[in-house]
Amino acid sequence: MKAITMVAVLTIMSICPVWAQQTQMYDDRPKITVNGEAVVNVKPDKIVVTLGIETWDAEIMTAKQKNNDILKKAATAIKALGIPEKEIQTDHLSVEPRYKNDYRKEDLIGYFVRNTFVVTLAETDKVEELVTKVLQAGVNYIHGIDFQTTEFKKYREQARDLALRAAKEKAEKMAGVLGQSVGAPIQINENQSGSPWWYYSSWSGWGYGHSQGMSQNVIQNVEGRSGEVSDTIALGKISIRANVSVTFELKK
Repeated sequence: MKAITMVAVLTIMSICPVWAQQTQMYDDRPKITVNGEAVVNVKPDKIVVTLGIETWDAEIMTAKQKNNDILKKAATAIKALGIPEKEIQTDHLSVEPRYKNDYRKEDLIGYFVRNTFVVTLAETDKVEELVTKVLQAGVNYIHGIDFQTTEFKKYREQARDLALRAAKEKAEKMAGVLGQSVGAPIQINENQSGSPWWYYSSWSGWGYGHSQGMSQNVIQNVEGRSGEVSDTIALGKISIRANVSVTFELKK
């Protein structure tokens, strides 16, 4: 019985310092937490074009051969534009039998072969001609045209700096309305949202998009090479985003 009592006393004594430490760590200073977001618009210097070839035939080998023939013809046209062979990469290949009665797998229509490949362009002014040439070669799907920048890190840091300034400005304005001011930052978090842009590639369609946030916003344009690729495909700009959350000490 004494041994049990002693163990209980030792357990309580070991927990007490933890309680004391948690009490000391509690920060009861008045504070304000705000979000800041910035967008830097940049001219792309790299374009990734995702293309698809679909062929079919009652004979599987014939369907595959048709697909290979178009791929070879397209690759020849792409290399003729001065695009290195290493920038042409196969992304996905599938062979699918199709039936009139899909559930019972009866009455075979034929074999559908789908080949997806990706072309990376360093010379962005060639995108219009590339699309034209591959379509003429027999490519029947354009899954996506992804505009990118090779200086993403540089512009992401620039966007982050602007987001921090936006957060501070927002905190100062909010505190000022209440007759107070902000002190030193207590905590800073960067809200990672992955890639600043995305593109969706499938055999049904493609698109671009990005999330929108409710926060202090800053938008800045960064000029790059000028002009448009053509009257059909405009080079435009891509948006590189940064979002931060900052907690400031609040002072009277």
